Order: sequence, then C-alpha cells, then structure tokens
Amino acid sequence: MTAATHSTLFPQVPDTPDAVLEGLDPEQREVATALHGPVCVLAGAGTGKTRAITHRIAYGVRAGMLQPSSVLAVTFTNRAAGEMRGRLRQLGAAGVQARTFHSAALRQLQYFWPKAVGGSMPRIVDRKIQIVADAAAACRIRLDRNELRDAAAEIEWSKVTRTVPADYAAAAAKCGREAPRDPAEIAQIYTAYEDLKRDRAVIDFEDVLLLTVGILQDRHDIAEQVRTQYQHFVVDEYQDVSPLQQRLLELWLGERDDLCVVGDASQTIYSFTGATPDHLLDFRIRHPGATVVKLVRDYRSSPQVVHLANGLLAQARGRAADHRLELISQRGPGPEPVYTEYTDEPAEAEGAARRIRDLIASGVPASEIAVLFRTNSQSETYEQALADAGVPYQLRGAERFFDRPEVRKAGVALRGAARFGANDSLLADTVDLPSQVRAVLSGEGWTSEPPAGSGAVRERWESLAALVNLAQDFAAAKHDATLADLVAELDERAGAQHAPTVQGVTLASLHSAKGLEWDVVFLVGVAEGMMPITYAKTDEQVEEERRLLYVGVTRARERLHVSWALSRSPGGRPNRRPSRFLDGLRPGSAATTGRAGAGGSGGIERGFTGGTTVVAPRPTSRTPARCRVCGRTLRDAGEMKLMRCEDCPSDMDEGLYERLRAWRAVQARRSGQPDFCVFTDRTLMAIAEAEPTTSAELARIPGVIARKLQRYGADVLALCAGQEVEAVGEGD
Repeated sequence: MTAATHSTLFPQVPDTPDAVLEGLDPEQREVATALHGPVCVLAGAGTGKTRAITHRIAYGVRAGMLQPSSVLAVTFTNRAAGEMRGRLRQLGAAGVQARTFHSAALRQLQYFWPKAVGGSMPRIVDRKIQIVADAAAACRIRLDRNELRDAAAEIEWSKVTRTVPADYAAAAAKCGREAPRDPAEIAQIYTAYEDLKRDRAVIDFEDVLLLTVGILQDRHDIAEQVRTQYQHFVVDEYQDVSPLQQRLLELWLGERDDLCVVGDASQTIYSFTGATPDHLLDFRIRHPGATVVKLVRDYRSSPQVVHLANGLLAQARGRAADHRLELISQRGPGPEPVYTEYTDEPAEAEGAARRIRDLIASGVPASEIAVLFRTNSQSETYEQALADAGVPYQLRGAERFFDRPEVRKAGVALRGAARFGANDSLLADTVDLPSQVRAVLSGEGWTSEPPAGSGAVRERWESLAALVNLAQDFAAAKHDATLADLVAELDERAGAQHAPTVQGVTLASLHSAKGLEWDVVFLVGVAEGMMPITYAKTDEQVEEERRLLYVGVTRARERLHVSWALSRSPGGRPNRRPSRFLDGLRPGSAATTGRAGAGGSGGIERGFTGGTTVVAPRPTSRTPARCRVCGRTLRDAGEMKLMRCEDCPSDMDEGLYERLRAWRAVQARRSGQPDFCVFTDRTLMAIAEAEPTTSAELARIPGVIARKLQRYGADVLALCAGQEVEAVGEGD
C-alpha cells in the first residue's frame, strides 16, 4: 500500500506557479493548465490522476486564476478527500474545499435549513437497519438479519437512483436487480420506512443529498448563494456518480460549465449501489465543447502487470469496454504474473502464506503485500493461514485505525504531553520530536523490538509503531515541528481517516482495495463461481466482475500471483475451473474472442474539430438545452436526447421507430452485444422524431457520436428515407 507516512508526502511547497507544473507529463500538464470550460479527464489505473487534478487546482490558485474559496473538489471517501486536501496544502493551495458529496451537502443543509425550512435540522440516523426492521414489522413481513441488510441496501439504491416506492418494482426489473423479497414487499417496506422516519423526525444518509437537492431546486435564492460561493468544480472518480449525485452537481453548477471531471469507465465496480459510468461517457454529449484528456502512462505497474490488465479489458464487451484505455507502463520490466492451481481452498491459503513468508524473509516489507479476494467470507481462511505461518496481517475494512483503543489512548497521551511536556519526566532526556513520541508511547506499550508471534499483542504494537514511523517522517519533512504540530496532524488524519501504514500484510476484498496499491498482490479464489460470482447472471453483471478483477490486477506494482482451487475443501470433488476471464491470458489456455479495435490511446481532444467526424463546433458560451415544443430548460439526460419534455407531445414516426428497433436488433446480434450498445431507445426515438436527411442532421442528435455515425450513419439515413436496409442473419 502507498505508505501514508512516506517522507515524500511532506515535500517543500513549490516557489512559483510554474514550479507546480514541474514533473508532470504532457497529458498531466494539459490537465493542469486547462482551467476554464468543461474538462473531462479519462484516467487509467496508475496514471497519476490525483496528481494531475491537485496540480491543476494548485496551479490555478498560485497563478491567481482561481480563488481558493471558490473551488470545490468532490470525491467519494473521506480518506480520498483528506489526501487531496493534504496534497493541495503541500502545493501551496490551502483553503480549497475538498469533500465528499455527502460532506459538502451536509454543510450546506445545516447552514440553509433554518432559512429554507425553519427550526433545527432533524437528527441523522447512523444505521437504518433498526428502522427497516420496524417498517417490516409494521407491514407484517418477517425478515431475517441478512434480508434486513438486503432490504436496507435496496432502499439506499432506490434513493440514490431517485426511485420512489411506487416505482421500485419497475425500476428494479429494468435494471435486472434481484430483490431479496418480492418487489412489492420491498416497496411496501420502503413506504413504511419513509413514514417511520417522518414520524420520528429523523433523516438518513441519502436524505442529506435528497433534501439538499430539494432546497436548491425550490429556492433559487439559496441556489444562487451557493453558486456565488463555489464557481469552479472538480469531481474525482466520476464513473461512480449516482443519478442523485449528478443532479446535485448540476444544481451546484447552474448554467455554468467550469467543471473538471476525472474517471475511468473500466473501474466502474459499484453499480449495485447506484453508481453509473453513463455521466462520464455522456460528458461530451452534455458538453460538446469539452476538452478531453486521456491519461494512459501507467507509473504504478510493471509492463508485465499492465499487459495482463490490458488483456483483461481486450476481451470485455459493452459500453464501458468501448471506451477502455490501453495502458502503457512507464516502469522497468518485472517478473511475469504467477498462476497457481491448488487442490482445495485451505491448500491455496497455505500456499499463499508460505510465499508471503518467503517474500518477507527476502526483504519485502509486510506492508507492501496484499491478499485480495472477492468476498469477505474468504478472509477467515487466509487469516488462519497467515497466523499459522507467523506472518502479521491487518484486515482492511475492519475497525478503522483511529478508532482502535490503543490508538485513541496514544492520542490522549500525546495530547497531554504536548500540553504539559515541560513537566513530564518521560520527556526529560528527549532531544527531538521522534524521541519524544517514542518516550510517550513507551508508556502505552511500544518497544523498540516487536513482540514475538502474532495476535492481539502484536496488532497493538503495530498500531503504535505506525505512529512512531509517522512522527519520524513528519520531523524529517518539518525540522522545527513540535509535539503539538504532530497532534494537529493526527487530528486532521483522523478526520479524513488517512491512516499511517501498519506493518502487516493487508487482507482485503477487491471492492475495498480500490484506490490502493502494493508491491506484491495475491489475487486468490480466481475461479468460476467466485470470479465472476455465481449471482452475476446478466452480461452487464459479468462485465462488472471482469472490471473488478481488472481493479485487482492494477493494484500490483511489481509482482502478481493469481491462484484458484479445484475444490472448496480437502477431499472434495475437483469440479472447479479457473475464471473465464483468464482464458487466453494464463499459460496453456485458449483465447476468447477479443475486441482488438476497442479502446484508445492517450492524448488530448479539444472539442469536436476538423476532419470528417465533426459533430459540433466548440461554442463560445454554452446555452441551456430547451424543449423544442414548450421551450422549458431541459435537465434530464433522457429529455435532452429527445430535445423535448417527457410530457410534451411527440411527433415520432412510429413505423420508422419500429424499423430502427428491428435494424438495431440485427446489428446487436452481429456484434455480440446488447441492443443498447448500438443505440439506446431514447436515441432511436430522437431519430424517429427528427427524421434526419443528412449526416450533419443525424450528428446533431445526442447519442449519435462520431464513431457510431461512421459505422451506422448510412443505414440509419436509408431507413429514415424509407429505403430497405439489407438484413444480416445470425449465421452471417
């Protein structure tokens, strides 16, 4: 894992604005200097996206083109927001707000509630499970613990996708969600849940966004006040934005377009929570004049690891695959990935533990090794195997570092020493900050040598040792730092959940490993039924599983071990096979038909300009999309495709629409992809309404991007002209 305590995290502040740009590659520099108008950064894994966008903000601030207080940088975790704030501070751009969507919305909701609603804001419930249980009981529906958790997840999904209870069943069916109970029952529980919250005068996590959206929509004076405060927005991990978060972003922006988004559709792995890459992939549709920068220089992984990652995506299908980025490693050669087959899962865990023990003995730090698995239930086997091998480990996603009892006690002790240090006998012989910290923490159980073995005693020591290491790096970067300065640093890190590195092998699920990296990664359990997981039924769900494995592969810097077991337990039937995702990639396996033409290299696109693929000129100022029937400003992406309100009368040629649908079905069969990957229903409706007669008219319809115009334009125009288009059967 990237060492949170490494001294490079405390660099000297650049002297000048131009110095902020030093060390950036050409594409990163383009991101950093593109300060106005819509900017979309398509950033592959390990390509330095956080570096690019933090240097962009810092350069704008240092050059006087951006006011720190007018910038809002938004990301998805407190840890990522804290890291962004830290980097900006180190670049001389303190004062810029870097927050999660929820944190930013909560601050606005708390501030404007008295003015917009009156009185005190309702209490936010930490966990909704109890209210869900009470709602189910009120509906006379019995749910066990797992069903309660699943019902809560369905309610969360509904709210972030802006689905009301009455529409839940239809929305779930449309998205292919498998409800934990009859959809009508989930809708009933959802309704009762909302009623109970209202009766108890409480709100939940999702309500923070919903209520903020509601206030900004209804109170134009408040919306303008927010827009006056924040005039420039940066959104990280844009592929994970939900419809509700996208709506909030649109309300923050208003009619402006000073927006920079960063994402990678190939790392979309949270669709089950409502995240969708559509907002990223449709950015050019909403902002035709946007500058698009592709980052493909991979600074994290060796060429061998990158080759495997590219190979995984080369076999992918679907819309995200059409926009995949082919990474180019910037590192020296490393070892080839190692593929290992075991007879059963315990043997697989023991084999991984032996290899890890040997790596540590050869000098690889335990903190630079990770074991990644598909489900949390796989963790126990590896915990036992590592403990038996005498290898220290930490379980990511378990108790937070700053919530550990020993860390909380250490913080109290350090705070006390900072306040009364002159009278503390422990500090009598200390000469610098690290020695002061070691002296204070020696009273909490830290020793210069780690305790033997593993277990709770070793885990407590590892936590204290992480604080000692942090103090050493902090002092090395800031020679005049005091104990009080370190306590302030710890408080800020605790608020951002930016934990220092603990010296132990990391055990983590693939989902919780996103955003992290290690020198050595063990991807375990890569077998059919686990990767892809058994309940991934649809093509879209299987492709998300492929992307999840891609995320796992790209966590590795130098060495990658991939393994699977033929049976679950010793003596079991060896009826498992390696994951289909490895076909053609691991030695001795047959290749699956790939997508050689998909994807793209790095570079910069400045709006739609030049050549035969012109779609729209870059406008001098972006005007809002308006309904061609009633003239109302359009906000919904579907309405913007039709260029009319959903409720306004349609002049669509029904016969043409049906011919287009039939033609699309043939094209989808030919390419082996879902119908919507050719054109969505909305796009076909827009075509049937507009009835374009030229390529230029067809290109103006949202959803008809340059690549699709080139591939399908002639057929579509022929159909619009009433001509027959040669059909191609399934066997062709």
